[in-house]
Amino acid sequence: MKERIVKIKSRTNPNPNLSLRVIPGHFATTNSHLNFYIDMTFLKTRQSEAKEVAKAMVGEYVNNTVVDTIVCMDGCEVVAAYLAEELTAAGFMSRNAHKTIYIVTPEFNSNGQMIFRDNLQPEIREKNIILLAASVTTGLTVRKSLDCIRYYGGIIQGISTIFSAVKVIDGFPINTIFTTGDVPGYGSFKPHECPFCKNGDSVEALVNSYGYSALNK
Repeated sequence: MKERIVKIKSRTNPNPNLSLRVIPGHFATTNSHLNFYIDMTFLKTRQSEAKEVAKAMVGEYVNNTVVDTIVCMDGCEVVAAYLAEELTAAGFMSRNAHKTIYIVTPEFNSNGQMIFRDNLQPEIREKNIILLAASVTTGLTVRKSLDCIRYYGGIIQGISTIFSAVKVIDGFPINTIFTTGDVPGYGSFKPHECPFCKNGDSVEALVNSYGYSALNK
């Protein structure tokens, strides 16, 4: 699939160092079928690009935003570390005792439920939280994440993503760098409504925010 990669710049974010890598095709997620795979491997794992992602995200938060904890989804820990650094450098307020920002990754149990172990719960309970995800397609996973954070007593202050096909979830605007407007023709379909499946075209890869697994190697 690498030979089909197209690099796209954001129409709304002027940072010239950020490009979204997209691959056209027929892909399946847990909840939907897609006609583009959004590859954010380098944006999440390459130090220079992750730092630029954090710089692009921090501007969405005003100076009186209280941030204690960043909850990471989709392998965004490197971005989260730089985002915490940017928030601290900008003088964003924190109410926790150490005057710093926690970076926490949830765990998923055998039933697929998102949980925080006892040792991490103090970093969630009564803390002001930014939920950081790589991408949002239907919003179902983010909604589950918000429910989980609230269950453990966290206070949602914002949702940040690299790419989102959704504008608002549970009343929170999605602060994102790339949108479907940056990917002309982007489509997300319910499995039974997928035009590729109706045409008899096979799914070429199972994908999620961590990456892809090709089915026809």
